[in-house]
Amino acid sequence: MILLPLILTLTITPLFAQLDLSGTWAARNFSDELGNRPGPGPGPDDWLGIPLNEFGIAKALSYSPSQISMPDRICSVYTSAYLAIGPFGLKLWNETEPLNGTTVSWNIGGWEDMGPITIWMDGRPHPSKSAPHEKSGFTTGVWENDVLTAYTTHLKAGYIRRSGAPSSDLATITTKFSRHDDILTVTERIDDPVFLSEPYYLTRTFQLIDGIPMNTVGQPCLQDNEGVKERVVPHFLPGENPFLNDLQRDYNIPAEAIVGGAKTMYPDYRKQLLKDKYIPPAKCTRYCGGPGISR
Repeated sequence: MILLPLILTLTITPLFAQLDLSGTWAARNFSDELGNRPGPGPGPDDWLGIPLNEFGIAKALSYSPSQISMPDRICSVYTSAYLAIGPFGLKLWNETEPLNGTTVSWNIGGWEDMGPITIWMDGRPHPSKSAPHEKSGFTTGVWENDVLTAYTTHLKAGYIRRSGAPSSDLATITTKFSRHDDILTVTERIDDPVFLSEPYYLTRTFQLIDGIPMNTVGQPCLQDNEGVKERVVPHFLPGENPFLNDLQRDYNIPAEAIVGGAKTMYPDYRKQLLKDKYIPPAKCTRYCGGPGISR
């Protein structure tokens, strides 16, 4: 009789640690309103705060926003990093094993420009390095107390900001899903030995919506002629990116800060700019007036 409460405790405790994440979650763009807003997203010259190495900076400077208008790239979806950089909400649900009811996977519905994501919870291993890579990658998950931690490998090359900051097919993503009442916080750590000198962290906030269901897949993407010729890849040669002067013109931010790098992630870099060379513009001319408003 003494052992019975102990056995019940050992059996029940893990269940309390696994929170229910299912439902429709609306995006709340509190942390990066300009980066996550619908439409064009961040400015094409904005790589501030990203730990790009010299290869990542060169790749970003060569990127032209017209690339997404290429006929063969109009419907090219983003990688799963888009969870934290895209403007959309989430549809989350779990698939269970029919005999014992355990969760086999957590699933995230796709958007117009991001494929669906499956987080396998059944202990299966990641494929070999030579296995095919997908935009959504291959993801496994475990519960760490009441936080779902997911680890993604086998990603195709893509972007970690919609201004062309690159990620390679060797990048990995560690994602944590933390629920507090009706608020879901998604935190990503992106490691990329090709384009990043340090891990890159992204945080996104979502809020549960009752009574408004969301589709588990996005609308179908339709190709159209957006003015870019076939067999042409828009790009900029070194020193020819015309957007590099935009942040300098609008906010007086020096070019060395605009191209990012690990140093731009830390508060000390802001202090150094204010001390040495940064002079705030006399008048705001771009993205003025609060969230969602640009003039």
